[in-house]
Amino acid sequence: MHRLFVALRPPEPVRDALIDTMEGVEAARWQGDEQLHLTLRWVGEVDSDVANDLADALSSVRAPAFDLTVRGVGTFAKKGRAKAIWADIAPCEELAILQRRVERACRAAGLDPETRKFVPHVTLARLNTSTGPLDHWLAIQGRLGAPEWPVDGFVLYESHLGEGGSIYEPVMRYTLDK
Repeated sequence: MHRLFVALRPPEPVRDALIDTMEGVEAARWQGDEQLHLTLRWVGEVDSDVANDLADALSSVRAPAFDLTVRGVGTFAKKGRAKAIWADIAPCEELAILQRRVERACRAAGLDPETRKFVPHVTLARLNTSTGPLDHWLAIQGRLGAPEWPVDGFVLYESHLGEGGSIYEPVMRYTLDK
């Protein structure tokens, strides 16, 4: 089985700006540089045939290159408790178009439709019940910015679960139109 997702990888200057924020929250599990990405579509576990069909379907995705902007931070919560800290991405119609085309390719490869709303973000930390207060960190990082992020392609990744967290292996890179 292959545990897959489709994502954008921030360039080094953007990753550096994000990494610079990663301190000041007790017991937060901060992401490593190699884990920073913007998920376009979580696929999950699929067999080799579906993985190959997906790789082929994604090669038909056509969209123009575009730029993204990081604009602040936020959290995802479940049952009133924060589960993750993330960097927010400014609204971008080209990103929305790309995500919809990736979703269509996933469905063409036989995957069930994604039911969650697309919220463009880069996860910075995972949180648990031992995580300290977030208010101070959120106030300090609330206006987080980073260099403009030129997007000229997307990646199909395989996620390997390990003791120190997930390891993301690029499987296939796809280029956007210039």
